[in-house]
Amino acid sequence: MATNAPHPPMALYIHGITIDFSKSKTNIASAEVRIGESYSPIEHRAAKSLRHAYSPPIVLSRGYSFALRMHYKKHFRTKHEDIAFDPDDMFRAYNPSQREYSKVYNNITIVVKLSSDATTEAEQSGSPDQSLPSTTLEMFTRCPRFRILVIGKSGVGKSSLISQAFGVEKKIIADDEPGEANIDKELISTRNERFVLHDSKGFEAGDEGNFKIARDFIVHRRTMSPEHQLHAVWLCFEIPRAGGRFLETGTEDFLKSKSSGELGNVPVIIVLTKYDLLVDRIERTLGRSLLSDKDRKEFVKTKAEAELQDTCIGPLERFAGPDIPHAMISTEEDYEETLAHLIQITEQCVGQHSASEASATASVAQHSASEAAVMSSIAQRVDPGLKIKASIEVGKKKYWKALKSCPTFKKRRMWECLHVLHTDIVNVWNFHDPYHHLDSQDFRDMMLKIVDKMEVGPTGYSTNIKTPISMVSAISVVAAIAGIVSALAGPAAPIVVPIAVGAVLATWVYEIYQISHPVLRRFMAYIIHLTLVLQTLFIVSEGQELTRRAIKLAVTSYLASPTSKEVPAWIQDYDEQLNILERADCEILDKIIDVMQRYKIDAAQISKLRADVPPVDLSSDEPW
Repeated sequence: MATNAPHPPMALYIHGITIDFSKSKTNIASAEVRIGESYSPIEHRAAKSLRHAYSPPIVLSRGYSFALRMHYKKHFRTKHEDIAFDPDDMFRAYNPSQREYSKVYNNITIVVKLSSDATTEAEQSGSPDQSLPSTTLEMFTRCPRFRILVIGKSGVGKSSLISQAFGVEKKIIADDEPGEANIDKELISTRNERFVLHDSKGFEAGDEGNFKIARDFIVHRRTMSPEHQLHAVWLCFEIPRAGGRFLETGTEDFLKSKSSGELGNVPVIIVLTKYDLLVDRIERTLGRSLLSDKDRKEFVKTKAEAELQDTCIGPLERFAGPDIPHAMISTEEDYEETLAHLIQITEQCVGQHSASEASATASVAQHSASEAAVMSSIAQRVDPGLKIKASIEVGKKKYWKALKSCPTFKKRRMWECLHVLHTDIVNVWNFHDPYHHLDSQDFRDMMLKIVDKMEVGPTGYSTNIKTPISMVSAISVVAAIAGIVSALAGPAAPIVVPIAVGAVLATWVYEIYQISHPVLRRFMAYIIHLTLVLQTLFIVSEGQELTRRAIKLAVTSYLASPTSKEVPAWIQDYDEQLNILERADCEILDKIIDVMQRYKIDAAQISKLRADVPPVDLSSDEPW
């Protein structure tokens, strides 16, 4: 018998937790939420209760453990106790009209506020004084993750590739273990909640089983709702030696299905792995030579490309046509640029796929399809330039494109307006930030004070630069990082930010939004400063879990670099050119994009810049 029961959600979003221990003899000093390997503190205390509201909400995906760790004192010693929850029961019990899950443990009542999407409680309530809706959180509701299928035999290097490209643990794929992968299983890591992986073991000679499984999986995903559709396929091969067989029968069948249209328009990118081994083989054949290091490197690169053309790309193009995208990659040190190239190809292909889907689907589906390309940039952790590109795309959807005339800003305080701009930019950069430091009040205050500080007095910097200055800017930032690290008294010495956290905010933060020169300057300055601080943090953090110490180093380094003084000069120079009544919103957006593009750091520069950063312990934390 058919039923109208709703599909259970694929993830639950925890918006808040309350721990009431008024009826318990245990006096809880502190507590934290533990989901999988990540944990988040419950910070607010009132009488005999602890509570915390999470914005953005914490994601509880299927298959992950969920517990509360409570700290209390007993016999003058601090102890802790874990209260485990049953996530399956939480998913079964979830009711959209109730949105709460309760548990009683030893007279301690725990209430978890839940929803099946990432919108805030205020947005869900529809109240007149609700928070400004975040563009990214609305997008995450429709397209919560970048979904990719990776096909390749064991030992081809999939686990290292996925780990480095998306900042997740290597064990997410059991790449070296024998047996069949479960292609339907969603592989999700708490280190990157905007990424979901499906794994296939690849195609063996004479075995059509895996080919049929992969084909059926891709075809079936096309019929699913937008949040469950596949965005890209990476078909991975280890680069063979000259004369080695490249395409197996199963691979040929798969590519035939793709070229015939049976698999639809989902992008399939050929990934040629272990490029470093090919380079090493060619290096060994050269022996000693009179070539300079630069000429030798260029010669090896040219010879490697020629061999790849003969052994891989030529056969591939003869079989699948000249337009099939491909990239050779290595996950070894000094080859980071190859990963960036693969990510860029993927983002481009997903964008082209989205455009073709948008012309052939209904408005809701095409809206979700166009967001898939942005999600690919959000999920990856290789190319900071794609983060900036995605920030621009998100900004164009609503707030950046209408800074002068934004109707939703009217009757809002400046703090509220800047709050939503901040949330969207931070969400795009998608750092591994389990404690939500980048969303904290302290970091937001710090950014507001940067804007306020940079407005004081003339900058003394010229803006008559007509060429891109990204590399000069990047080198100056790295030099600032090196100087600050070298000045630290020891590995545990605190980093002092030259902006007092906790000081009283400027009065303009509490003013109601209105069209004026100062408002436009502050909006533009906040967007650009925050983006460039996060770009600096991208260099510093190297994909590790964020600490306040790492954020403070990024902020301090950015403020010590010439870039932080040049940005206000660009904005002031622009502000003086035109009367505010004559300026169009599109011109303001173009100026923001222009300045950000000038200071954008390319992925090809990242490894070189990080090599110049002296070692510093950023794993231990410290107060703001």
